Amino acid sequence: MTSPVDYSRYECLKIEKEGKLAVVTLNQPETGNRIAHRFHVELQDIWADLARDRDLNAVLLQGSGKYFSVGGNVKGMLERPGGDVFEEGEMMEPSGGRRIVQNILDCELPVVCAINGDCIGLAATVALLCDITVAAETARIADPHVKIGLVAGDGGAVIWPLLVGPNRAKEFLMRGTLIKGADAARMGLVNHAVPADQVFAKAREIAEELANGPTWAIRWTKLSVNKQLKDQFNLIMDTSYALEMMSFRTEDHMEAVRAFVEKRRPVFSGR
Repeated sequence: MTSPVDYSRYECLKIEKEGKLAVVTLNQPETGNRIAHRFHVELQDIWADLARDRDLNAVLLQGSGKYFSVGGNVKGMLERPGGDVFEEGEMMEPSGGRRIVQNILDCELPVVCAINGDCIGLAATVALLCDITVAAETARIADPHVKIGLVAGDGGAVIWPLLVGPNRAKEFLMRGTLIKGADAARMGLVNHAVPADQVFAKAREIAEELANGPTWAIRWTKLSVNKQLKDQFNLIMDTSYALEMMSFRTEDHMEAVRAFVEKRRPVFSGR
């Protein structure tokens, strides 16, 4: 007996079931798939819904339009100075970023991510936490929290060091450097880099192989490897997320946001 799951409440994500495969698309291309409040909530919830859907054996995550996702709503941060947790008139859940990471790690289905275009900030965390990543050679990947005066607290400090080592991860996270997909594959940040017009096909090929493979052997292999990721999560996430919330209240953060909106270089004061 299958367990029906209703995906109709999702607005920012499009969920299509194709046999044993769920194709999940970040589906607000008009904003560059920017992760504002509702998008953030849906990225928390989708992994639990997918995990309890007994029709499924694998997930393909992809972006729509030109970008995978441009990341968070930087302009919206001007409207909630000092780290207030309100956006678009709704309360932002303080533990939301933590829950996104936790729910991805807890989802037993293998997840393949097609990074079809630029993949920034929280979106990069979500993509890199997937089990297998296929990036366009020209896609740019970065966690530029520091560029807006924030700690890379919503999972970047967890996954980047595991993929590329602590020193290389610290450089990318402390400088907010953009990395092309081809370079990301060479250093092990993503699994594969292919020409842009081949990203979806390559990712789908892998996802369908997993969807039609030996279910429990695949799931339990993922569970075994994810023990290390969960240990890293438990070691780091509470500290990094708490420090990110503190950095929302700094003058440097607000200066960085104003500079972003005004299209100028920020002048940081260390306050």
